[in-house]
Amino acid sequence: MIDSDDLMGGEAVIEIVENQLAENNPARVKETLMRLMLEGVEREEAIQYIACALCVELVDVVNHQATFNEQRFNTNLDALPEMPWAEDL
Repeated sequence: MIDSDDLMGGEAVIEIVENQLAENNPARVKETLMRLMLEGVEREEAIQYIACALCVELVDVVNHQATFNEQRFNTNLDALPEMPWAEDL
């Protein structure tokens, strides 16, 4: 099983987010980055927040053989910088 702490601090997850931004896919990731930066969050920190939201899905996919839950991912992106799911990881 994947340890969520390993994922959240992992360079691989940051790289995935950067790739999503470069490809603008999903567009919600770029929208979230722009929103967070407009709220005064530095880019690097905003990327880390987005990576945390992505980790929720990665942990579920790997540990529970679940499919990527895009709706939950979008909901979690919308909640940033708050992370109400953190106690579940």
